[in-house]
Amino acid sequence: MAALGYQAEDTIFALSTGIERAAIAVLRVSGAGSRDILLQVCGKVPDARKAVLCKIWNNASAQDDLLDEALVLWFPGPRSYTGEDGFELHLHAGPAIIRAVSEALVNAGARPAEPGEFTRRAFVNGRMDLVEAEGIADLVAAETDGQRKLALAQADGALSHLYSGWSERLKKILAFQEALIDFPDEDLPPEVEDGINQEIQKLQSEMQQHIADGEHGERIRQGVVFAIIGPPNAGKSSLLNWLTGRDTAIVSSKAGTTRDALEVACILAGIKVTFVDTAGLRETDDEIEAEGVRRALFHVKQADCVLQMFPANEPPDDVFPGAVLIGNKADIGEIPKNIQDKPVLAISLKTGIGLPELYAFLKRKVEELTAASTSGAPLLTRARHKAGVQEAAQCLQAAWQQDWPELRGEELRLAMRALGRLTGHVGVEDLLDTIFGQFCIGK
Repeated sequence: MAALGYQAEDTIFALSTGIERAAIAVLRVSGAGSRDILLQVCGKVPDARKAVLCKIWNNASAQDDLLDEALVLWFPGPRSYTGEDGFELHLHAGPAIIRAVSEALVNAGARPAEPGEFTRRAFVNGRMDLVEAEGIADLVAAETDGQRKLALAQADGALSHLYSGWSERLKKILAFQEALIDFPDEDLPPEVEDGINQEIQKLQSEMQQHIADGEHGERIRQGVVFAIIGPPNAGKSSLLNWLTGRDTAIVSSKAGTTRDALEVACILAGIKVTFVDTAGLRETDDEIEAEGVRRALFHVKQADCVLQMFPANEPPDDVFPGAVLIGNKADIGEIPKNIQDKPVLAISLKTGIGLPELYAFLKRKVEELTAASTSGAPLLTRARHKAGVQEAAQCLQAAWQQDWPELRGEELRLAMRALGRLTGHVGVEDLLDTIFGQFCIGK
């Protein structure tokens, strides 16, 4: 905790709105001393959760130095975002006002909040679990509709309910397992142990299905990456410019113009998509161009989808596994319908032939790469979640393979701990600084 300067007894404050020029600025305060601080700067405490217009003073009791007139909202704990007493000041957003009121709060005993400290307090006080807190961070950072919907579902507890349900089922399984261990002489029917193993295998199967979502949730959260590859002068840079709607890449008839990878992001099907224009793939003695080729091949390995382009009359000898084949310059030459049993999209970036079909295809590809689970279960959004569920599933597999009931029970307990670390109910202290350090100040 020391890394964030976190002290639960402190009263903290932060600007919750942006620093850009605006009409209103919201200063948020939380902590045990909130009521006394509010009395010092406003002279009164409004009714809970009702907006009241108040004068803001440097010292309200002496009515010394009027700072602003603002809407004030009082949120007594535990029915507040953090679970603590807190209040908001909806100020005029002039920098001088924000600075003066902040100084008044410091003089009254509050301190500036660290990044994520409000949400961290909400977690510590049981207002949300760790998975929901990560959803809040993703919601604040959301740039696309896909990211917004995914983050909102997570913040609303979609993943938490799934993991909590698994934990409850594990508790019941472990209870039966403990009965077999504690009462070995009771001649419990063999159906009890068979039922335990069936439930373990069923639960493990559900976890494996959750893990095998094809990283769709992580793609929604982080974005989909398309790498555009092909020989020099295939039209890769022209395709990038057309897809992103702006002249980002230099287009030239001279081969080898693109030497380095050029990344441009846009929104497609409600998802953030990054298109990477790479150097033309060919043998070369030019040291710089050769490095560009090496980087191009690196991006191929990292991409979610590869767009392999070639010019008319020059079909590729080698097709990258899983690549989408795009034949350009259909206006001046023949483009095959298939290469190595893979369909080819024929286009002309010069005349527009096939471009609507290509756009529709790429949109469907993005939807395919980010599709929701067929089971209706919420998608995984972070590598941490995947690792935790994977650990729990491995423990369950080890459990039903055990012949000794005591060893089976220990594996079940390890599975419960793995799920508990996901939601923050056990052993996550070392994770908190990392997770909440990613938040903005004021959240």
